[in-house]
This record gives sequence, C-alpha cells and structure tokens, in this order.
Amino acid sequence: MAQRVAAYGTEEILAAGTLLFSRGQRSVDFFLVLSGQVDMFETDHAGAATVFTVHTARQFTGELDLLNDREILVSGRAAVETRVVRIPRSDFRRLVTAEPDIGEIIMRAFILRRVGLIRHGRGGVVLIGLGHYRETLRLERFLVRNAYPHRILDIALDPEARHALQGFGLTAADLPVVIAPGEAVLRNPSNAALADALGLTEALDPGRIYDVAVIGAGPAGLAAAVYAASEGLDTIVIEGMAPGGQAGTSSKIENYLGFPTGISGQALAGRAQVQAQKFGARLAISRMAAQLDCGGSAFRVVLEDGGSVPARAVIAATGARYRRLDLPRYAHFEGQGIHYAATAMEAQLCTGAEVIVVGGGNSAGQAAMFLSRTVAHVHLLVRADGLAATMSDYLVRRIASSPRITLHTRTEIEALHGDDTLTSVTWRDGSTGLGETRPIGNIFVMIGAVPNTGWLAECLTLDPKGFVPTGMNRDGLPATSPYATVVPGLYAVGDVRAGSVKRVASGVGEGSVVVQAVHAFLHPDP
Repeated sequence: MAQRVAAYGTEEILAAGTLLFSRGQRSVDFFLVLSGQVDMFETDHAGAATVFTVHTARQFTGELDLLNDREILVSGRAAVETRVVRIPRSDFRRLVTAEPDIGEIIMRAFILRRVGLIRHGRGGVVLIGLGHYRETLRLERFLVRNAYPHRILDIALDPEARHALQGFGLTAADLPVVIAPGEAVLRNPSNAALADALGLTEALDPGRIYDVAVIGAGPAGLAAAVYAASEGLDTIVIEGMAPGGQAGTSSKIENYLGFPTGISGQALAGRAQVQAQKFGARLAISRMAAQLDCGGSAFRVVLEDGGSVPARAVIAATGARYRRLDLPRYAHFEGQGIHYAATAMEAQLCTGAEVIVVGGGNSAGQAAMFLSRTVAHVHLLVRADGLAATMSDYLVRRIASSPRITLHTRTEIEALHGDDTLTSVTWRDGSTGLGETRPIGNIFVMIGAVPNTGWLAECLTLDPKGFVPTGMNRDGLPATSPYATVVPGLYAVGDVRAGSVKRVASGVGEGSVVVQAVHAFLHPDP
C-alpha cells in the first residue's frame, strides 16, 4: 500500500525541525512517512509547543480538514531527519478515489482523529461563560454541531475560568468569550463571525457557476450532495448552522435502515458530510440563504452576508423548524431553559433534575427516552389523549414501561417562571382542570414543524402552510420529476416539500433520487 501511495507524490528528505504545515493554513499537502518521525503539535497562548501524537514509518498526516478548504487545526514538523512522500491536495483526492481500499483506511483514520481531537480538546478553542445562559449555549452548540474541538469553562463552577478571565484582562461583562490560539479573543461573536474567525468558512468565487447548489445540509440535502458530487456534478451545499438539520439534534435514530443499534443524528450527518466532501462537494457552513433570484440564465442564491452563489440548478432542502409555544416570556427563556434539541450537550445541563418534554411525535419520544437516562424524571406533556396516533409503537411501549417517564395527556403548559433563567413551570391538566407548578428549569419543545421557505418566496408560490409544491408544471400537468417545482431547474426534497413523509429515511431517498432529474435538466436529450 505504501508503494501505491508513493506513486501519487514525490519523495523528499526533511531536515530535523522542518515545518510541514502549521495551524491556520488551508489546502495543505498529505504526507506519508517512509522513515523518521513527524510530530503533531499545538501551540498554547504563551507560544509553547505541545506534541500530542507522533507519525512514524508507513503512517500519514492529516484529518478531516484535508477534505475541504478550511483552516487546519494543528501543526506538524519533522522531529528528526525524515523521509516522506509529499502528495499535493489535488493528487490526494485522486488517490482516495482511485485506490478505494487505501481511501477507506485514510477516511476511517481522519474521522477517528477528529474524534480524538474533540475528546481531548486538542487543536481547538476555549469557551468561557455562564453554562446555563443563552449565548454561551449558542456558541457551544455551534462548536459541537460543527465537530470543532473545544473546552468549556463555566465561570460559575470552575475557578480556572476566573483565572483565565483575569489573564486576558476580561470581565464578566465580556462573557461569553471564545479564546483561540494566538491570543485571539472573541467577545460573544455571532455564529458567522465565529465561523470566519476559526476558518470554518471557505472563500466563494462569485464567478464560478456550479452545476447544482443544494440549500440545506440535513439528511435530504446531504444525500443530494453525495449523489450529485459522486456523479460528476460541480456541487456546493449552503448551510446556515451545521450539517444535520433537524435530524442532527436527535439523540438516537433507531429505525434507520442498516443501523440496528441506532445512530445519533449528528453522527449520521457527520458521516454524510465526509462522504460528500470525499466526492468533491463544497460545503459553505454558516452561510444562510436569504433569497433566490431565478430571473437570469442561471439561478443566484443570495446569502445573508450579501454574497451570492450562481448555479444552473438548485435543490431546496432547508427542512423545517420546531414550532414555538404561545406563552408569556417564552422568547426570554429560549436558549436558557427552553430547548429544541436533546443531545448530550443539553443532557448535561439537567443531570439529576426534572425536565419537561412537550410533543407527541417520534422526536419527543426519542428525547424523553434519551433524557431519562440521566435526569431525575421526565414529564412528557401532550394535548392529545395518547401517543398511539403520532408516535412509533416501539417508542410508545418504551415510554409506558419506563419508571422515569410520566405521560401527562390532555395537558398544556400555562406559565413560565424565573428571572434570567427558567426556574419553575405551571401546567394544567385538561381532564381535571387542575394546575400544578413544579421546580423545573428545562423544557424540550418538539411540537411539529414550520417550513424554512422564506428565501424562496420571491421565486415561486408556496402552499398555504408555507411548504414547496412539487410534481406539477405551470400548466397543471405532471412534471417530469415528483421533486420538480414550477420553476425549471428548481427542485425541493425532504421536509420542506409539500406532502413529504417527515422521516430521515424518506429525506435521504428523495435527496438521492432527485439527482437523476437534475442530470436530465442540465443535459437534456437532443
């Protein structure tokens, strides 16, 4: 295998101390070590280097950022005189494609290396703030969902956090702050500003017209990107937050084909993202689509930051977001007591406490089961008489048999209490008319979906609920694809599409199948 890899690059002899690449660079080369030793290291704020792993003969450098054009997280240097094979980025992509058995080893190593960086906090940033407050949680959620290594210092619990603030000349008024290598201090940055500062965003060439732009990186969008890129289409994915969409917030998906023990939504999205990048798709993260201009020879996706991306075809896969409860002070407690995801991050906030899950669908059932492992008790509130009509049977049976979950039917939240953060909740039982107030500081709201289609409103007519109609042309006749809109070259898949089945598997299926229609549009039969 080493001989086969060597055929894609050139052999070099590096003197001891030679720097191969450093944190913050983009598009670095891939190195196979033939003899000697390459140290991987990170530099602290004082400039001191810490070696955390070593590559020797027949081992190789790199991790997931070698598949994209983001800034790399760590540095590498020759520890002694070292003989290597240097493979430029373009030839590395050719290697991964042309040598599938070697590519599989490299991809698996890259994924596990990123997991290791996250687990041990290497090559990342430090987030300092109050752990239960909205802005701290927003930044933490962004880092977690984008698989960016980081450490959390809660100023209310960790003495080290207070020392760190003093060391950087910061006060509580500056919180939350993100401290990056090189003593860069970001005071409560927006998600877009944080992505830019960390090199997560990639420069977009406004003169480059993509074959297809996929808007949204949920299961449907990622599937479309994988199939489009693997079939040779120049593909870009535009995502406002992080890969995974609504499914990415699920703690475990157990009824997805091929995963008998289940898989978290974030893990599924992470694998799909790597898969799409392996085939050459570009991902523009933290770039929200604000408008679609469909009046020219090519579509133009206008972004919130004023930039734009031209494409010959567009696949709308922006999904849906959870509805909100109509309650006084609801907006005040969003992000600091009210949550729309139940992942390990949120579970840490309420370990050993009682929580409320509102909703009767599968997402609510999965959240209740996941949280019941670590919280004192889960109160599952639904307005209906039961769960059978809205939730999969396997979840209904698990909830009924769990001593740590209580189902409250015909029950609604009536009031929220607390100053800065949520401290107690009042709900009312519709059957008895009795109200009850309990000291609960975390509510997980999962009560149905509202489509993310505002960016499409100027290009086509949406249905009365805001979803995208598909399958018919302007004359009212069946379109050539069930995912085609009335605008030629514009398609919709997944939860954003009117009449779609709101399941991860169906979204993946639609995303993969729509590429056939895109091909037919871009290359019509003569």
